[in-house]
Amino acid sequence: MPAETIELDFGRGEGGSARAESVSEFTRRVKTLLEGGIRPGWVRGEISNLRAQASGHVYFSLKDVGAQLSAVLFRADAARQTVKLRDGAQVVVYGEVSVYEARGQYQLIVRAVIEDGVGKLQREFEALKARLAAEGLFAAERKRAIPAMPACVGFITSPTGAAVQDFIRIISRRGWRGRVVVLPAKVQGEGAAAEMVAMLAQAQELGIFDLIVIGRGGGSLEDLWAFNEEALVRAVAASAVPVISAVGHEIDFTLCDFAADVRAETPSAAAELISSEFVACAERATQADEAMTALVDGALERASERLDHARSRLRLLSPEAQVEQGFLRLDDFSNRLSAALRTAVQARRQQLSETSAALARVSPEFRLQTESHRLLSVWKRLQAASPVSVLNRGFVIMRDEAGQPVGRRAAVGAGQGLQAEFADGVVRVRAE
Repeated sequence: MPAETIELDFGRGEGGSARAESVSEFTRRVKTLLEGGIRPGWVRGEISNLRAQASGHVYFSLKDVGAQLSAVLFRADAARQTVKLRDGAQVVVYGEVSVYEARGQYQLIVRAVIEDGVGKLQREFEALKARLAAEGLFAAERKRAIPAMPACVGFITSPTGAAVQDFIRIISRRGWRGRVVVLPAKVQGEGAAAEMVAMLAQAQELGIFDLIVIGRGGGSLEDLWAFNEEALVRAVAASAVPVISAVGHEIDFTLCDFAADVRAETPSAAAELISSEFVACAERATQADEAMTALVDGALERASERLDHARSRLRLLSPEAQVEQGFLRLDDFSNRLSAALRTAVQARRQQLSETSAALARVSPEFRLQTESHRLLSVWKRLQAASPVSVLNRGFVIMRDEAGQPVGRRAAVGAGQGLQAEFADGVVRVRAE
């Protein structure tokens, strides 16, 4: 039998050469076929992954048990809707298919939205919750207190998810000294619940765990649905080892949260809850250590002070110390006597100096010197005020022909003869 062959025909371009379409050309052809071949119509489904952008556009997915469809409600159309969109709402939408060429993804451009009741998954959740609650599966008396300081903790989760990384980071940062064993299992999709049930059973068979944590990061209702499956919820409730359910974010609730002994809002919150008592005990131990160290240091310091005091007293009471004290007193008396003699001599010298000064002040010689100085001062003042002194400073004395001083300009007539007396002589002048 001849070998099977596959013949590929890439088509022919100009001149008969082979030609392949670019991705953009191929996507544009698909867009033309889809948008031209599928007429606008009504689609029923459940809303999930709802995202409202700042631009006013709203993106979401429509899904049922078999498939999901990306959808977008542009701002103008969104403003006209009266239905409040939310995750889990069952709706009927009208729109046309479109292809977003940049991603090669087809989506439904929604023009109208009509509410179609509560989503199927949400109805299943509420129905199963009510049935299991009626059986007493969530009763408070069934729950056990988690161990205050577990030595070994098993964490049932995806080993590659962010939840286990957050859990380990938080518990390590808080200095917890226990052991964490990651029990790997799927946490989303088909078979996830069965894997977690099997891992929960295996953890109990090993018998090494004081506490089991089961959880994952947040997500939509369908992402977390494995934690709502009845088999896993019953396995969590029947676990012989206390269980903490740490599924999703703070606003996410699953049936495992109700069945577990304790619910933590997030895996990080579970890590804080597990390590809280250890951290508190470690802080108390640190405080006790500091207090004990302070007490011991204080006792040693006081004992050392008493020992030093006893040594000092022994030194003071010894014969050698007594002799030394005698020498010290002798030196002290000698110093005090020398100081007293110096003080007395200085006092006598000061008294002699004061007496000599008093005698000098009343002696005739002192009075003669004083009066001489005073007379000299008077003479200097007289010299400074004499006419000769004034002439020596550059002034001129005007006199009339009779030799009398002329003190005013009005006393001088035209053609009158005057005498100008300078320091070095007299000059005759005539007024004009």
